[in-house]
Amino acid sequence: MNLTEIGAKAKEVSRLLGKLGQNEKNAGLLAAADALMACQEQILAANGEDVDAARKKGMNPGLVDRLRLTPARVESMAAGLRDVAALEDPVGEVESMKRRPNGLLIGKKRVPLGVIGIIYEARPNVTADAFGLCFKSGNAVILRGGSDAIRSNGAIVAAIQEGLRKSGLPEEAVQLISDTSRESARELMRLSGYLDVLIPRGSAGLIRTVVENSTVPVIETGTGNCHVYVDDSADFSMALDIIY
Repeated sequence: MNLTEIGAKAKEVSRLLGKLGQNEKNAGLLAAADALMACQEQILAANGEDVDAARKKGMNPGLVDRLRLTPARVESMAAGLRDVAALEDPVGEVESMKRRPNGLLIGKKRVPLGVIGIIYEARPNVTADAFGLCFKSGNAVILRGGSDAIRSNGAIVAAIQEGLRKSGLPEEAVQLISDTSRESARELMRLSGYLDVLIPRGSAGLIRTVVENSTVPVIETGTGNCHVYVDDSADFSMALDIIY
């Protein structure tokens, strides 16, 4: 399917997802978690190909480690979906309810956004995390990962879709764009009419590109930060190596 067809399917499915009850969504999440574990061998094999390709092209060892999946990391992805299933359903929650002088009640009600697009880089675990949060909140998601993790992402999405099918839920709740070219990313940024919001997750450069070029609403995320606290009893030479 081309991107317009993917968007149209996501839009169609989003109308159903927005009406799902908590039990149905939780069943889908738990089935997806089980499917990740059942398909662990295929996921690790696909990831092995990604890691080999990354090494051959000279990727930084630290980035290779972020790309690499292990049985423990696959299990962590599955556990993450189970954790999301255990959360309270955010859909329908009403807050800040106020009564006006004329007796009218005004409040904020949480509703699904519809179709969420997520552009991210070489972290395969983001694939499962993004699906889980979007599905729990009643949204369809279109994923566009980096080229370095395309085999891993494909295997993860295939497993999740299998879990959804077994639950009687539409597998198009999560779709992966297989084209990792820059043009496909630009096309996703311009998918007005199908995409309700786009979320970039990754480097400052990626986030800036999406914010500056997207014609659909963007939720601008931060690039993240890291704090290191050094106790006075620490090995300072080791601490300096960690910091720098």
